[in-house]
Amino acid sequence: MSGLIEGLPDAVALRCIARVPFYLYPKLELVSRSWRAAIHSPELFKARQEVGSAEELLCVCAFDPENLWQMYDPLRDLWITLPVLPSKIRHLAHFGVVSTGGKLFVLGGGSDAVDPSTGDQDGSFATDEVWSYDPIMRRWAQRASMILPRAMFACCVLKGKVIVAGGFTSCRKSISQAEMYDPEKDVWIPIPDLHRTHNSACSGLVIGGKVHVLHKGLSTVQVLDHMGSGWTVEDYGWLQGPMAVVQGALYVMSHGLIFKQEKEVRKVVISASEFRRRIGFAMTGLGDEIYVIGGVIGPDRFNWDMKPMSDVDSWTVGGDRPTWRQAAPMTKCRGTIYGSTQLRI
Repeated sequence: MSGLIEGLPDAVALRCIARVPFYLYPKLELVSRSWRAAIHSPELFKARQEVGSAEELLCVCAFDPENLWQMYDPLRDLWITLPVLPSKIRHLAHFGVVSTGGKLFVLGGGSDAVDPSTGDQDGSFATDEVWSYDPIMRRWAQRASMILPRAMFACCVLKGKVIVAGGFTSCRKSISQAEMYDPEKDVWIPIPDLHRTHNSACSGLVIGGKVHVLHKGLSTVQVLDHMGSGWTVEDYGWLQGPMAVVQGALYVMSHGLIFKQEKEVRKVVISASEFRRRIGFAMTGLGDEIYVIGGVIGPDRFNWDMKPMSDVDSWTVGGDRPTWRQAAPMTKCRGTIYGSTQLRI
């Protein structure tokens, strides 16, 4: 990584390269071998943080094609396709997905593929495998496995550590165990179990520096503040439905509306009636916007066809007008969204 820019020390040149938008990096690699080495160096990620050029991207995986991820750049309204996740499990689904330290993590889950001749599920229901994607190196790497295999579980990041809790180890066995992953040390350690388990999928989100685990069909929320204190059970009376956290606040889609939810208090902020016919979509926050991504239209009593979608709609929280705008559709992925998360790089 020597002689990047004539007349400049490499440390200064690297900070110049760090200011270039991320989507142009594949072209910068073609300048020279030294530039390619710089683009793939861990120092570049640090330099982007130091010069304030870090970008917020949205990572999405859908039903079709299998095990393929794309990243959305909101500033340029374009999609970047990642290499295929190299898991041996076809149509990996029901996994956890988070990002921390500039890397994307895909955890657990199992096969959603079906044998067309028998109708049986193809492969395992739950796995303990963990994959990370480095957008600077542009490659996947297998990381330390979880202590327990699990699918349909809560997964989020608290203070740089990945927390997983609950879920299923088989289609009939739900679990209460929780564990924590340290990405720098690549190790998993057990943490206090959930107070209770439930025979339904659960999800996790972080609000106010606390992990919140929600089970589908239950009004109670299990909250983790500090590892040593364990989980507490709260009944916030939150609405059921797709959720997104934007600027530290919780938004829920329910009955064709999006509500801003604050414990027992909720307020309608925008209509979402245009998404009533869409199922299997993702609702997620990125910056100051809520995105509704992909999904499937149908069937209904007039049309039994299923239409997989690549559409992307967004709304700016706190904007002057409560209207949705169409963003660039996904260029490769379509249909039911298996996972989505934001990635800061």
